[in-house]
Amino acid sequence: MTLRVRDLDPDNPADLDGITAVLRAAVPPMLVTPELLRWQSTRAPAAQRHRLLLAEDEEGRVIGRGSTGLAHESPEPGLAFCNVYVHPEHEGRGAGTALVSAAEEYLASIGARTAFSWVLDGDRNLGFARRSGWSPSRSARFQRLDLTAPPPPLAPPPRGVELRPAAAFADPRPLFLLDAEATADEPSDVGADLDDYEDWLATTWGHPLLDRDLTTVALVDGVPAAFSIAHTDGASRYFTGMTGTARAHRGRGLAKLAKHDALSRARAAGLTEAYTSNDTENAPMLAINKWFGYVPSLTEVRHAKSLG
Repeated sequence: MTLRVRDLDPDNPADLDGITAVLRAAVPPMLVTPELLRWQSTRAPAAQRHRLLLAEDEEGRVIGRGSTGLAHESPEPGLAFCNVYVHPEHEGRGAGTALVSAAEEYLASIGARTAFSWVLDGDRNLGFARRSGWSPSRSARFQRLDLTAPPPPLAPPPRGVELRPAAAFADPRPLFLLDAEATADEPSDVGADLDDYEDWLATTWGHPLLDRDLTTVALVDGVPAAFSIAHTDGASRYFTGMTGTARAHRGRGLAKLAKHDALSRARAAGLTEAYTSNDTENAPMLAINKWFGYVPSLTEVRHAKSLG
């Protein structure tokens, strides 16, 4: 079979629809839309050196997608990402190999030393990664919640704690500071220092799937202390982009309050299913999500490979 690997054309609807179909089939919990792909292709930070690759067969059908670039928010230079997915109906035809090879060659050319990749759990995918020279490390678990079921009851916020939607913040800088502190403590192989407010405005506050009306912030005496970010596909699906708490306020249940409010807003807005993803070592968030009623959906295993 003749395969072709090339960059996505953000102005070609067939490319955008093709990759959307691949990702929805390969990773059902992932929220993806053509608008998101266009934004990722055209608005990625310059320091990320991002490329969206696609593999197409001899009939011009998009059967695989690769996303690759530098981990520009990491305090350690030379780290990169390479995430490849192939449509389940077209596995075993060489698309994954071609995409990974193209991504590795590109990353080596721009000075990356180590690449990290999320690989879907299962013998076929893990075996492919092993044969390609990638080594497994930590894992993450996608989880699903039926939003048509009633939420578990939760006591109202204690005195001094107020819940507000992100849309109420004309100046989002306090949310940036809170996000930066929470993100710095997230378990990960690749740390992140959010120290560029303008970049955060473009990539987080300006994310095309961000729903500011559903995103909830918990304030303590008027100061943002916890939050739960809501992404939606504009139809029926919701994904928690991030939930976190300032260090000084952890252990008070503020993250649970914020997420409970965000999910309640999602139910009221008519959304029917919610997804989230947690590192399997993030015991506090796994416990919170279990309390909400989330059930395991899909597991990915982080892999690493030296490009030196």
